[in-house]
Amino acid sequence: MSFPGEERMVTERIRKKLDELNVAVQNQLSGVQDHVNFTLQQAYFKCAHECFDRRKRQEQINNCVENCSVPVFKANGLVESEMANFQERLSRSMMVCQDHFEASKLQGHKNGDFSGLESCVDKAIEDNISFLPHIVDKLSSALSIDK
Repeated sequence: MSFPGEERMVTERIRKKLDELNVAVQNQLSGVQDHVNFTLQQAYFKCAHECFDRRKRQEQINNCVENCSVPVFKANGLVESEMANFQERLSRSMMVCQDHFEASKLQGHKNGDFSGLESCVDKAIEDNISFLPHIVDKLSSALSIDK
């Protein structure tokens, strides 16, 4: 049986837990983002600058600049792909929690089992947070980031 306001309190605690997850993601990935946004971007601009030579045709300059951008585009694609996979895992975990919650309603809990929902969400978020270092290691290795 649900008490008045229980849903609101549980929703607020879940929101705070999701905020913790967002902070953890930002903190864990800050080194990777720094590498992409500064180290690779800086290398791109230096490389692109060297492409501008009056002795080259416009097509040669364009090809040169495009080649300079490849490492940045690849890195961004890799980070986006890993984060999409992370988000997908998290979404599946949350769907399982929602399914358990809906099942509890069918089993006679008038408003569902909010404490069960909250503990499921807590575990799902903690499991996903604990997976972040593996993502960072994978990205660091793929992007040749020295730790």
